[in-house]
Amino acid sequence: MSAMEINGGSVIAMLGKDCVAIACDLRLGNQALTVACNQEKIFSITPTTYLGLPGLASDTLTVYEKLRHRTNMYAMREDRLITPTTFTHLVSSTLYERRFGPYFIEPIIAGLEADGTPFVATTDLIGCINAAKDFVVAGTASEKLYGMSEALWEPGLDAEALFETIGQALLNAVDRDAYSGWGAVVYVIEKDKVTKRTLKARMD
Repeated sequence: MSAMEINGGSVIAMLGKDCVAIACDLRLGNQALTVACNQEKIFSITPTTYLGLPGLASDTLTVYEKLRHRTNMYAMREDRLITPTTFTHLVSSTLYERRFGPYFIEPIIAGLEADGTPFVATTDLIGCINAAKDFVVAGTASEKLYGMSEALWEPGLDAEALFETIGQALLNAVDRDAYSGWGAVVYVIEKDKVTKRTLKARMD
């Protein structure tokens, strides 16, 4: 049993046309035992940068608080909000500091750059960055999410089509994973607004 699978959960992010979406399931478990079905794994870093943290629940909270502190310090020192690309490198260096005793999480970063360009990336446990031009996935349903995303995603999706695509990809993938599911939440990030929607899912 991998420590990554103890609490379950999955996160996915997709690029659209002038928008980006990030979604997660809501299950918190202790292996096969479901503890709660309201555990969000997505956190707002800035109005246009969001962070998804699937993996060990205690490490999720620890890393989020550490990154929140460092992001606030960056904003005070630089007198501007951190961009998704810069934040990705901050996440990477923070995880690499603990490379000999890593946090058991796989972060996903999604957001819009200062010029409105959509951006998604993920890292592994020790901070190796994978920036993608289509979508990134992490968590216990990763293999299923890859398959669904490859089948459904296409370039140039607008905000509404992107929501439908990421929602269907996530719901169909977690239905095939015993450690994920029990509802989902989707954030669609556009230049002037962020739309949050909660999805119903199978509860068995």
